[in-house]
Amino acid sequence: MEKPRTIEKVFASKPVTEGAGVKLKRAFGFSQLPLFDPFLLLDDFRSENPEEYLKGFPWHPHRGIETITYLLEGSVHHRDSLKNRGVIHPGDVQWMTAGSGIIHEEMPFGDSRGNVAGFQLWANLPASRKMTEPCYRDITAVMIPEAHLHNGILVRIISGKVAGKAGPVDGVAIDPEYLDVTIPAGTTWNHPVKNGYTAFAYIIAGKGRFSHNPEPFSFEFEGTNYFDMETGALLGNETVALYKKEGDHIHISTEESPVRFLFFSGKPLNEPVAWHGPIVMNTRDELQTAFEEYNNGTFLKHS
Repeated sequence: MEKPRTIEKVFASKPVTEGAGVKLKRAFGFSQLPLFDPFLLLDDFRSENPEEYLKGFPWHPHRGIETITYLLEGSVHHRDSLKNRGVIHPGDVQWMTAGSGIIHEEMPFGDSRGNVAGFQLWANLPASRKMTEPCYRDITAVMIPEAHLHNGILVRIISGKVAGKAGPVDGVAIDPEYLDVTIPAGTTWNHPVKNGYTAFAYIIAGKGRFSHNPEPFSFEFEGTNYFDMETGALLGNETVALYKKEGDHIHISTEESPVRFLFFSGKPLNEPVAWHGPIVMNTRDELQTAFEEYNNGTFLKHS
């Protein structure tokens, strides 16, 4: 490792309402295209108020993407047009490839304290796989390996590889890396990133410096509480650090506070994106066809 990546831009997640009235935070989405290519959207649905999430996400379609749900607290009950049904529990991941089309519903429920906490990432599918057969990868907590590194650093590996341990998700076109990382106070972590891959971190607890290089970067929030230009980006909960593509590793350090964050990287598709609601295709004609098929009952291509 020779050159650490510097930060391109910092975002603060913003409140949005989705589904039947679920209040959540959007880390990034449509308005940030194509900065996060091949990733499309990241939603944070942590809440201690059942009124904010119990209405859930009733039946809705998807085509052309993968949705990845990672749960920390509570549960998410799901069912779909292919007769699949199940429950996502704390520590579990559901990696759904919508492909040619699926109709499903997702209903979150709180734990004994009424808490729910989870994240949903949307990843794009390349044009060659937009109409592939829908499928699931149901990954339980015990299937996700943990790497215990120096000074108490803990990494849960959903996809990718850390310290010789590989996550349970592989064979995905964008070659994604998805890590849940906890770094104790007063500790530094260097992690390799593939050349040219999009890479970003989403902070979910504590504070950490996500770059030790004082190169200027832009930001999408008011105020300057999230960074110190002289010593690198000091980021806290509900912020995103999007890295520049130059460099072969990321360098993250902590001071008085530990930090926990989700780290993602993936191979950009560099393809046109036609996106409306839950459907993402490559052209406006493909998008129009998808909605016409949904309305006339020919949306589902596989049983």
